[in-house]
Amino acid sequence: MRGFRWPPPPDGGPRTWGPGPGGPRTGRPALPEPETELVATPHGVHLEQLVTGSGEPVTVFAHGLGNGIATTRPFGSGVAGRKVFFQFRGHGRSDAPPGPWSYLDLARDLRAVADLGGAGRAFGASLGAGALCRLLVESPERFARLVFFLPAALDRPRGEAAQQRLTALLEAVETGDASAVAEVVQLELPPVVRNTPAGWSYLRQRLDHLLRDGLAPGLASLPGTVPVSDAGALAAVTAPALVIGCAGDDIHPVEVAEQLAAALPRATLHVYDRPGVLWTERADLRSRISAFLNE
Repeated sequence: MRGFRWPPPPDGGPRTWGPGPGGPRTGRPALPEPETELVATPHGVHLEQLVTGSGEPVTVFAHGLGNGIATTRPFGSGVAGRKVFFQFRGHGRSDAPPGPWSYLDLARDLRAVADLGGAGRAFGASLGAGALCRLLVESPERFARLVFFLPAALDRPRGEAAQQRLTALLEAVETGDASAVAEVVQLELPPVVRNTPAGWSYLRQRLDHLLRDGLAPGLASLPGTVPVSDAGALAAVTAPALVIGCAGDDIHPVEVAEQLAAALPRATLHVYDRPGVLWTERADLRSRISAFLNE
């Protein structure tokens, strides 16, 4: 049976117990990270961003809690035009102004990056989906096309599982101990992927970012807040929307995706039947997102 261990084997693993192949298993070297930039926003917060692609349309990508540009880029791999990826306050090299913060603050970050980049379409994952909902309450006609991936909360706070996961991650990052951070981050991986070359590669990337840039303590209060006070306010959004949920995901309950799809007048809901879709359904997920945004 495979188990998680840190640090990884020097040859990339995986290492298993019992009989079986034990030869070295090498993987491709990681590609160098693209250079990002810090942009000044009208509300005084400098945000880290990366712009890829060229031409129209322009799509802004908003990441999940404790994640960032690197984990959001795969969603835009097949999307046409220019793509703007950024880090919310408290993540990466973005500013961490005095808290506590709310989804309104996150919506301001998202709006500023979208406005500066001329984005007419938006993608939001988890926390980013909540920030996008909050922005749409204020400006329902801001975007022409919308994608919500694994929305985690709408008009009710996130569950205890999400709060515990974030608390554990913040505490581990604060220690600066790679092993402690890895123990928390590996929970993002489906069990079948852990202790594999692909799993180790993902862990290394996440640890490099988290231990280099850290996470702001101000993020701790966000799971206890709500993106919108009344989901009915989203009825004014007329743009076509794709809402993607996943059954069996305790951090991103499928009921939230269903509620959001019901609240948006022109939404299409797609629900995967098991968690870990970035690993188990990656090709289908990318194709689904790009086909919708490229229409």
